[in-house]
Amino acid sequence: MSLFSRTAIAAALLALTASIVQAAEHYTVHEDHTWVTFSINHAGWANARGIFRNVSGDIMFDQENVANSSVSVVIASSSLDTNSEQRDRDMGGADFLNISEFPEITFESTRIEQTGERTAIVYGALTMIGVSREVALDVVWNNEMPLPWDASTIKTGFSATATIDGTNFGMNQLVAFGLGPKIDVEIDLEALRQ
Repeated sequence: MSLFSRTAIAAALLALTASIVQAAEHYTVHEDHTWVTFSINHAGWANARGIFRNVSGDIMFDQENVANSSVSVVIASSSLDTNSEQRDRDMGGADFLNISEFPEITFESTRIEQTGERTAIVYGALTMIGVSREVALDVVWNNEMPLPWDASTIKTGFSATATIDGTNFGMNQLVAFGLGPKIDVEIDLEALRQ
């Protein structure tokens, strides 16, 4: 085989490998258009609700092979808003989120299982208060399109739900305060293609 042929084959393999690696597009979480909310039963009276207002992260999304995708998200614990400044201080204290020692909540996906044309289960490590547990997010891919006023900016969007047990992360005072311990999480997230 000639040097030219070997070079041509190597170039073709390199191009093929590059196209496979680049199949997953990179997106960054659009903080102003992302809602991480939760609800928790409060002694049977009603569901107490809250939102984390400071969320950032990166998504590698492969529309053709969803299992090749990944998610990495960081939530600032101090951005908790439960519609009560006193409750926010209580929930940020040592008995609950302990935000002075653990200022971030993180989620790192470990595997993704596609369940439908636009649905998947995203498994990953949720780390809160220094404790990591595997959680499963039921995710729906909603839409992807350019901004109507800027065709060069592509945005994609997802909705997700999960249920976690706060005591699994060391929040043992939840029950003493008549809370949960089950916490229902809802996420609506928009992300910008890079």
